[in-house]
Amino acid sequence: MTVVENHEETVAVTPLLQDAADVESADQECSERVVINISGLRFETQLKTLSRFPTTVLGDPRKRMRFFDPLRNEYFFDRNRPSFDAILYYYQSGGRLRRPVSVPVDIFLEEIKFYELEEETIELFKEDEGLAREEDRPMPSNEFQHQLWLLFEYPESSGPARMIAIVSVMVILISIVIFCLETLPEFRDVPAVHDNQVNASAQGKAPSPFTDPFFMVETLCIVWFSFEFTMRFLSCPSKAAFFKNMMNLIDVIAIAPYFITLGLDLAEHQGSSQQAASLAILRVIRLVRVFRIFKLSRHSKGLQILGQTLHASLRELGLLIFFLLIGVILFSSSVYFAEVDDPESGFTSIPDAFWWAVVTMTTVGYGDMYPSTIGGKFVGSLCAIAGVLTIALPVPVIVSNFNYFYHRENEQEENLQYVHVTCGHQPQPSFGESDSIKSNQSFSKTESYQESDDLEALTHLHVTPVETYTVKLTDV
Repeated sequence: MTVVENHEETVAVTPLLQDAADVESADQECSERVVINISGLRFETQLKTLSRFPTTVLGDPRKRMRFFDPLRNEYFFDRNRPSFDAILYYYQSGGRLRRPVSVPVDIFLEEIKFYELEEETIELFKEDEGLAREEDRPMPSNEFQHQLWLLFEYPESSGPARMIAIVSVMVILISIVIFCLETLPEFRDVPAVHDNQVNASAQGKAPSPFTDPFFMVETLCIVWFSFEFTMRFLSCPSKAAFFKNMMNLIDVIAIAPYFITLGLDLAEHQGSSQQAASLAILRVIRLVRVFRIFKLSRHSKGLQILGQTLHASLRELGLLIFFLLIGVILFSSSVYFAEVDDPESGFTSIPDAFWWAVVTMTTVGYGDMYPSTIGGKFVGSLCAIAGVLTIALPVPVIVSNFNYFYHRENEQEENLQYVHVTCGHQPQPSFGESDSIKSNQSFSKTESYQESDDLEALTHLHVTPVETYTVKLTDV
C-alpha cells in the first residue's frame, strides 16, 4: 500500500481547521469565569461580560492585571462593597448604572471614577442625581493678563489677591451704609429744598449736591468699583463670556446709577431739565443702588450656596407659586361671597381679597382685613390650613438642595483647595488627589516596564492552547 500526500489539499484544509480552533479558543476565553474580591466579598462573572467596556479598569486586561492575586487566582479590590453591586450590573446590563439606595452619592461617584467608567456615563449619572457639572475656568494666555485675572478674580490664589478682596468687601459695606444713612431725616435737607423750589418760583439757589459728604464717599466707592471692573474686564480671557456672567452684570448695575444720577444732577443744577421729573427718576435710580449688596456674593460662599439652591429649586419654587396662586383665587372668591351681605365687611371685591388670601396662606396675618361672618370665618380657617399644607410640601426639597450644596462646598474647600488656580507654578495636589496621582504614576511605570510580562501572563491565564492537526489524504 502506498501513501501519497496531496500537498495542495493539505494547505487548503489546514486554515479552515485553524480558524475553527481560534474561534473555539476565543469562545473558551470569553466564557471563562473570573473571581473578583471586593474587600472580602467575592463576585464571579465571565470575561465576556467585562469585555463589553474595554476602556474601564475591569474591561481592560492591562489595567485589571494590577489587582490580580496569583496565589488565590482572583482579582482583589480594597473598595466599597455595596457600590460594586451596581458597577457589576453596569457590565451585565450593557451600560445601565443605578446607584444603590444605601450608598451616598459622593461615595458612589468616587467608586465609578475609580473603575474608570465611560465619561458619558459619569456625566449622565451626575445629571440624574442633580449634581452640578464642573465648570471650565479658562485662563488668559498672556502672562500679565493671567496674573491680573488671578489677582481680581480668585482671592485664594495669593496674599495680595486676598487683600484686594478684603478691600472690595469693605468698600461694598461702606457704600451700603451710606445708602442707608442718607435716608435719615436729619440728612434729607436737599430733597426738601427741591420740593419747595418746585412749588415756589424763586427761593434762592439750591445747594450744590457735589459738596455733600455722602456724595464724596459715594464717589470714592464708585472709583474703586470702576477700577476693579476695568481691571477684570481688561484681563478676562473672553470678553463675550465676561458679560454673560451674572456677577459682572451686577457690577454694571452697581456702577451705572451713580453716573446717571451725576448727569441728572448736573442738568438740574444748570436748570436745563424739569426738576420734578428728574427727582422722580433720581429716586428710582437711587433705589437700584440697593442691588449693590449682591456684589458680596462674589466673596461670600453663603450667598453663592443660596444662589445655587434657588437655581436648582426653580421647579419647586414654581410649584409653590402656582399652588399659592390657585389658593389665592379660590379663597378670595369664597370669602368675598361669604361676606358680601355684611355692610361692614372690608372685602369690597375679589381683587381686594387677594391681599387677605396671600397674608393668610403664608401665615403672616396682619389683621388689617378679617372675616366677620360665620361663613367667612369658615373660609378663613380652610385658607389657613391650605396655606400651611401648600408651603410645607415643596419646602423639604428646597432644604435638601441647600444641604447638598452646603456639604459639597465644604468638601471642595477641604479636598480640592482651589487647585484650578495657578500663579505661575504648578498646582499642589490636595491630600485626596495625591494618592490617586501617585497610583496613576506607579501604574504607568508598571505598564511600561512589564507590558510584555502582563501579556504573557494573560496568555497563560486565560487562553487554553489548542492543538492543530494536519489532514493527509491517503490513497489505498
